[in-house]
Amino acid sequence: MLRFLLHRLLSAIPVLVGIASAVFLLARVIPGDPCKAALGERATEAVCAQFRERVGLNEPLLVQFGRYLGDLVRGDFGDSFSQRRTVAEILVERLPTTIELSVLALGFAVLVGVPLGVIAAYRRNSLSDVGTMVIANAGVSMPVFVLGLMAQYLFAVTLKGSFIALPPSGRLSPGLVPRPFYEHWGLGHNGVLEFVSNLELLNGLLQWNWRVVVDAAQHLVLPALVVGTIPLAIIARMTRSSLLDVLGTDYVRTARAKGFGEFVVVSRHALRSALLPVVTVMGLSLGSLFGGAILTESIFGLTGVGKTLFDSITSRDYSVVQGFALMVGIAFVVVNLVTDLLYSVLDPRVRVQ
Repeated sequence: MLRFLLHRLLSAIPVLVGIASAVFLLARVIPGDPCKAALGERATEAVCAQFRERVGLNEPLLVQFGRYLGDLVRGDFGDSFSQRRTVAEILVERLPTTIELSVLALGFAVLVGVPLGVIAAYRRNSLSDVGTMVIANAGVSMPVFVLGLMAQYLFAVTLKGSFIALPPSGRLSPGLVPRPFYEHWGLGHNGVLEFVSNLELLNGLLQWNWRVVVDAAQHLVLPALVVGTIPLAIIARMTRSSLLDVLGTDYVRTARAKGFGEFVVVSRHALRSALLPVVTVMGLSLGSLFGGAILTESIFGLTGVGKTLFDSITSRDYSVVQGFALMVGIAFVVVNLVTDLLYSVLDPRVRVQ
């Protein structure tokens, strides 16, 4: 197992270097001048010449790329042209929002999608099977911006004042500014602690501030439901298809012949093997969610990875684009590693070599 982990981590290095190289080149072939995008009307030729000199854009691409890789080795993601602060500070501020949204969205998709797929497979061609697949197809087909606006209208306008009303946007209610947990516990201050404190749910839990926990959870419910609808539909369909294949195998028939109940046969014998392709879909979905959901974040007023990447691309802020794209690449590498490890847990026939 340790050898496998080391091999995967070492093989991830060229992948990340390739991602950094591709993003570096693509960011610089996009039409537009970062000086004019950052300074607007103040971007005269003289000012832009000083700007390029200051940020190193007047040097050859190979020199810029070499400096960029050298900074990455030292853990320096560079400085933002437009925001006048380091990319690391922006990551610490905005990445936690996307992590919370992604984890909750995937949790919703798995907790609902897997049972729906099991019911559809076990009651194949029944009314519940047809109804489940209709819901799944509708979830895949409905655009996120339509579903988001409908959810806002229903839960924030129509049901306003009821016990199931939910906030339409934002991360926390206006006026609610919780202090970081490390101040509550008298800890020192560093980037890691600040990153954790920006996970609002976790920050509230670490200091037993239930008002913050409830408020943060309420603000995440609608965007998590909306962004998790497509993964839910895909997981439900994949679970149904995979479980149908497994239910016809010899060892499932043997389990039934031994007198096991249907619940034990499906949950302990069939579902465990059927989840292998589903786990792959879960990993890909989580990696995609970490890449940011620009439409969902825009509709619900969240500033996460998607919104930050969109703003940085339009403003030609190369450093921010490169830093966030690299983080998304690292997320995919980690998720794929965890997925491979789960294979051996779900199916003993799969051995990590």
